[in-house]
Amino acid sequence: MSEMLAPRMVEAFEHAAGAVARGVPGGATGWRGTLLHIHIAPAASYEMEALAEAQCVAGRGIVGDRYFNGTGTYSPKPDTREVTLIEQEALDALERNDPPLQGGPIWLAPADHRRNLTVRGVPLNHLVGRRFRIGTVILRGGRLNFPCKYLEELLGLPVYLPLYNRSGLNCGIEVGGTIRPGDTIELLDTL
Repeated sequence: MSEMLAPRMVEAFEHAAGAVARGVPGGATGWRGTLLHIHIAPAASYEMEALAEAQCVAGRGIVGDRYFNGTGTYSPKPDTREVTLIEQEALDALERNDPPLQGGPIWLAPADHRRNLTVRGVPLNHLVGRRFRIGTVILRGGRLNFPCKYLEELLGLPVYLPLYNRSGLNCGIEVGGTIRPGDTIELLDTL
């Protein structure tokens, strides 16, 4: 079996957003979060599969995921997307129709939002340019993830506007290892 070539990624702290944020003090501190769910898809548009644990490879992504394999929708466009995260709190707000942008509540199952990791108690918007740990794996926040019309088309739901500015974080992996739901998430950089 021949080994797949690694897709081109932009290192998280070299991404324009991550590089600028890296040198700016501030952001949320003193929090402690939890990893709730892990999902991957082997290729673009495939259903997301739940994992009981995931192997994270530094500079590459989650083993078996479409961006690790170079088969994601946006794989041809190099960016920071080794691991993507979304806050459960943003999904809870969507279900409450808070703010009321989509005409009513929308419930998304953990596999529906197409991010790799669903977390609770983690202020993702404050982690651009910061290092943080999930279990023993160390991630680097590269840029905020914005919703796309592609997600609306896949789901058949009006999620673009209500997820704007709270659609998650794209990260690079600095130190790889295995992660599992229930792992603690902690900030490493406070600048």
